[in-house]
Amino acid sequence: MYFPSHAADFRRLLESLRGRPVAVLGHMRPDGDCIGSQVGLTRGLRALGVDAVAVNHDHTTRLLTDFVGDTPWHLAAEYEPAPGTVAACVDCADHTRLGPRLRAQFPRPFLAVDHHASNNSFAEHNFVFPDSAATAEVLAGLFFDAGLTPDSVAAQALYVGIATDTGQFRFPSTTPQVFQLCSALIAAGANPGAAAHLLYERESYAKLRLLQVFLASLQREFAGRVCVGFLHDADFASTGALREDTEGIVDYARAMDGVDVGVLLEERKGTLKGSLRAKDERFALHRLAQRFQGGGHACAAGFNLPESVAAFYPRFLAALAEHLRAADAGTAKNP
Repeated sequence: MYFPSHAADFRRLLESLRGRPVAVLGHMRPDGDCIGSQVGLTRGLRALGVDAVAVNHDHTTRLLTDFVGDTPWHLAAEYEPAPGTVAACVDCADHTRLGPRLRAQFPRPFLAVDHHASNNSFAEHNFVFPDSAATAEVLAGLFFDAGLTPDSVAAQALYVGIATDTGQFRFPSTTPQVFQLCSALIAAGANPGAAAHLLYERESYAKLRLLQVFLASLQREFAGRVCVGFLHDADFASTGALREDTEGIVDYARAMDGVDVGVLLEERKGTLKGSLRAKDERFALHRLAQRFQGGGHACAAGFNLPESVAAFYPRFLAALAEHLRAADAGTAKNP
């Protein structure tokens, strides 16, 4: 079993949802783990006879839409919950990640399944495993532990959630259990080859132009230990790229030899989105992101602020310098 101490509780919780409409919610700007987890849980509940639908503040991205299949999926702006609907949240570190409309509709979610180290247990029932590589890993393990086998669409979606959040199985969070669960998902119908093609071999010309802009903006800080790249509103207009085309771009900053932390600072019409990536968990980037009202994982974190890059950057470098000193001293992970 993958999560033996929680299997019985999870199965009882799923059974308690029979006869109740359920909205399976994910975080704004959903990534592969979010969409894969929403699809997996929605389909798992429906297989038990539960009236479940997936709802998200934002549309699915172009590269991830195919993994939704025939799963009932709604945009938050167009969704009105039926009376008595309860919320099950996946891949959300906190309540605010749902977006304002869903947060207002579901002030106290019934269930949350997650793997973020910064999760604050905002739901009535919380299944949070910070040591897991992906929320999809948690869900897949809980399903198999409960004697439930995902259908082929759910298996593919959960596989995609794991594959994307492990960086195609390159990140330190990739454990033997990750491969064991992926093997079980493949046996249930997941297709790694098809997933890789849909995810990584359909990049748009506009995204590659945006990548050129990002690479040209890279600058090294702290004797090359940190590499920072920038994207501005005008860059999207000049390249024709979409906001979703930034997915994965920050990894190029981290990939440089000698770099410990890669950063993307992206302007989004009056707000600033920061994406942080590290090569080692000792950098505890979720702690750094929390300084700016963000969160995430030790090696991958982010934040959003109502600031410009120019105003924020000196303050960010000062915080980063302090954080690097703490990481070098082995104290960055402390609260």
